[in-house]
Amino acid sequence: MTAGDDDIEDLLRRLTPQVLAALVRHHGNPETAEDAVQEALLAAATHWPADGVPGNPAGWLIRVASRKLTDRLRSERAGRRREERIAERTPPDELLAPPADTGPRDADESLIMLLLCCHPSLSPSSQVALTLRAVGGLTTAEIARAFLVPETTMAQRLSRARRSIKAGGARFEMPPEDELPGRLQVVLHVLYLIFNEGYTATSGPDLHRPDLTGEAIRLTRVLHRALPGDGEITGLLALMLLIDARRAARTRPDGGLVPLAEQDRSRWNAESIREGVELISGSLARARLGPYQLQAAIAAVHSEAASAEHTDWPQILELYRLLEDVDDNPVVTLGKAVAVAMVQGPEDGLQMLERLDADDRLSRHHRLHAVRAHLLEMAGDLGAARSSYWLAARLTTSLPEHRYLEERLARLNGC
Repeated sequence: MTAGDDDIEDLLRRLTPQVLAALVRHHGNPETAEDAVQEALLAAATHWPADGVPGNPAGWLIRVASRKLTDRLRSERAGRRREERIAERTPPDELLAPPADTGPRDADESLIMLLLCCHPSLSPSSQVALTLRAVGGLTTAEIARAFLVPETTMAQRLSRARRSIKAGGARFEMPPEDELPGRLQVVLHVLYLIFNEGYTATSGPDLHRPDLTGEAIRLTRVLHRALPGDGEITGLLALMLLIDARRAARTRPDGGLVPLAEQDRSRWNAESIREGVELISGSLARARLGPYQLQAAIAAVHSEAASAEHTDWPQILELYRLLEDVDDNPVVTLGKAVAVAMVQGPEDGLQMLERLDADDRLSRHHRLHAVRAHLLEMAGDLGAARSSYWLAARLTTSLPEHRYLEERLARLNGC
């Protein structure tokens, strides 16, 4: 089988959780198993472009990774007898499963890997990093670049995360049924964080990190295949697709940010919108409402509007009211304030923002002041709008957002 470099890279990324799951299940040590899988992936990336992709690529990777793991175990200070047993062991036939994404077993193993990486003993940042490394197949260097930290720092964070999981006695198996809903919420939150960081990078020169948004969507699809009837998983996948559909229209040729109201909607990805709308429509009809479904419903209303002027703001406001009932947090209030301003007038929206000034979670975040500036501009209070744009620009660490806010400020100064 022959394939291009991009096809091989995509195949390796999809196979990573399956191969890692096989080694963790058989050998039990996530840290050494992960290192061995990375070495096997490197070997495949080196040999497959020239030699061709083997008929059973997952089996090839598992064999190579198992040999790598055996070599690592030999070098550790374990008992000689145990070393020899492991060295003589070959992967059983049941490990050599067909390529990824071909059946329920792959989905189940990927789900278990996601649950393991999002173990509640880990901090959110460690959960994100470990998910990207173990399930997403990103290298330590790639993850470090995504979060703008030195590679050594990220390596230490990953190492601590693995040790915490091992010390907590976590095993490669599904958690008890009564724990699964809570654990799944953590997984969804981690995937949501990965997507958001990719869609609007919190710092650095680029607005988008397509590698992160693409990985978040891919992993959420894996989760959706494992649990297709879960409304919130469906809602999160729909939300990602609908938001990511706007990506091409969000920046100018020079990389400058284009706000939603000014985007050329002909550049939106129609296929992603179709799939997202179909997913959320089906989910709303059969599943109990949750925050990801409601956010996806709001995104669907925006996506179905032919222009910003044709947006059904009353429907969006009603959806925000429902969202506030199930997930009352400052970010929801911020979005609702915009909807209130569009339906009832900017003064009512500004009044809603006042309650956020005392909320430490948002009071020093640039988005609060950017929204306030926009509503003040709508209300005709240009002096106060200038002050809010200036403060928002000072607070953001994203260069494209900083440039956009500075442009808005300069435009008002020219009035």
